[in-house]
Amino acid sequence: MTPLGRGYGQGTVEQEVKDVLSLREVEDAAVASAGVLDVEVVVPVRWDEVEPDVEHDFTAYLERLAMIADVTVVDGSDGPAAEVRRARWARSTRVLTPDARWGSGNGKVVGAMTGIAAARHERVVVADDDVRYDPATLAAVVEALGTSDLVLPQNHPTSFPWWAWWESGRMLVNRAFARDWPGTCAVRRTTILGAGGWSSDALYENLEMARTVAAVGGRVTHRADLLVPRRPPTSRHFMRQRVRQAYEDQAQPLRLVLGLSVLPTVVLLHRRPVALGMVSGLVVAVAEAGRRRADGARAFPPHTPLAAPLWLVERGVCAWMGLGLRVLGGPRYHGRRHPLTAHSRRWLSRHMAERRGS
Repeated sequence: MTPLGRGYGQGTVEQEVKDVLSLREVEDAAVASAGVLDVEVVVPVRWDEVEPDVEHDFTAYLERLAMIADVTVVDGSDGPAAEVRRARWARSTRVLTPDARWGSGNGKVVGAMTGIAAARHERVVVADDDVRYDPATLAAVVEALGTSDLVLPQNHPTSFPWWAWWESGRMLVNRAFARDWPGTCAVRRTTILGAGGWSSDALYENLEMARTVAAVGGRVTHRADLLVPRRPPTSRHFMRQRVRQAYEDQAQPLRLVLGLSVLPTVVLLHRRPVALGMVSGLVVAVAEAGRRRADGARAFPPHTPLAAPLWLVERGVCAWMGLGLRVLGGPRYHGRRHPLTAHSRRWLSRHMAERRGS
């Protein structure tokens, strides 16, 4: 909560203004201490429609980001409104359109590869348009690239409407067992270009990227302690992602089997409420372990583990729906079906070996 929010109804208007100005001074000091970082921040964008407040927030974020890093926006949007936005963004950032040589499938991958290829720095941070780096976090992610070819931090919601709270259950369970895949990463430009990029046909672009970097001998590092803010999506967008996210589990057989087993387990235990309650309590405990891991409690409030059993049941239902989508040719994403979740490690290793030999 901002100082203005704490003082509402309790102090004078003059004091509230002083509090806000103090907050801005802190932010300005953080920018000054970070300096201009040796990094290119690439933000792929494709907006079919956007709310004015979202556009305004994003434009203001780009202006702040440009104070500490070189920023490239790769905009795949169409229409007159897109041209107006590009002109506005170009005041503080470099604006490009997607390069078709990187494929025609997953637009996010095409945009990311366009920006990486055009980057003016060896170290590149790729971030979705809802990710919100502050100077200290960006500097920490860039520093982590000193010993890695790909760094994957941890996103966390900037606020908790019900759907962001629900989604936090997934994040915490993932943190407890292994890793949660974020909407941002840091990469070494030469490693990515040396691999020829990663496939735009893959729906699960983060997993495809990580497996591609590993296939060329690069080091992939997951940093659960690097907590990067991310604005929650709209509730409508959240609902559209449910089955697609479950479909992506088909790239990881163990996760798929676990997801498919949830619904039969619930059906089996529905007449045994005590046992069902114990299982739910265990899931909450697992999520709490994920919250406490690597200072996660700093970003996830104490109530968020309670969302884990609800998310798990949802995933159990959507896992079966994802199998149905497989029969139909995969989920639709920006007007086309994507049957491929991600290439296997074996396929990528063979592909890279053939590429080196050619």
